[in-house]
Amino acid sequence: MKFFTNLLLAAAAVEAHYTFPKLVVNGKSEAADWSATRMTKNAQSKQGIENPTSADIRCYQSKNAAEIAAVPAGATIHYISTQQVNHPGPTQYYLAKVPAGQTAATWDGSGAVWFKIFTTMPTMDKNKQLTWPGQNEYKTTNATIPASTPDGEYLLRVEHIALHMAMQAGKAQFYLACSQIKITGGGNGTPGPLAALPGAYKTNDPGILVNLQAIQPDAYIPPGPAVWTG
Repeated sequence: MKFFTNLLLAAAAVEAHYTFPKLVVNGKSEAADWSATRMTKNAQSKQGIENPTSADIRCYQSKNAAEIAAVPAGATIHYISTQQVNHPGPTQYYLAKVPAGQTAATWDGSGAVWFKIFTTMPTMDKNKQLTWPGQNEYKTTNATIPASTPDGEYLLRVEHIALHMAMQAGKAQFYLACSQIKITGGGNGTPGPLAALPGAYKTNDPGILVNLQAIQPDAYIPPGPAVWTG
């Protein structure tokens, strides 16, 4: 009986976790999982990252993707999730421009090159619990590629930070993925501020180490740099 109970608990833990294997651009998804999105190390386990200073916080990838997705500037994007995004916490999107002479198919995204283009903020539900847009859906919240983003190849990074255990240090969970994209029809904007991953987050950042029972919605501070809107 104990063995059976442990199996049920393990299954439940996997069901509560998720990956983001497929990018959707203006309503059209990648043809298959992990085609332009780099397969993550948790593709089977679905376990999140608990150390925001580890190298895995950048893309958590196990291998590069085979394709580069075309994404028009101004496009609406989201990711399909393998399970419900059922934990409270923000969804954030970042971009990093591939340096001249390199390609999104192989570039590792190192250095202070990442800029944030979107984040979500919580509201209070009828049960006096903080809740975020997209919670309990099988996809991430929609975001828009800023229209003034310069043309070129980029890594696009999505993350959902699960904060249900975040009152304990090292217990926030990061679920993320990076896609290889080429932005077209863009502008002459200067994205920033730029940050490195790892480097942008610390374990004790107020948006990572936080008791959701003790704050009001407008007191939550998402981790990382300010959002660049173009």
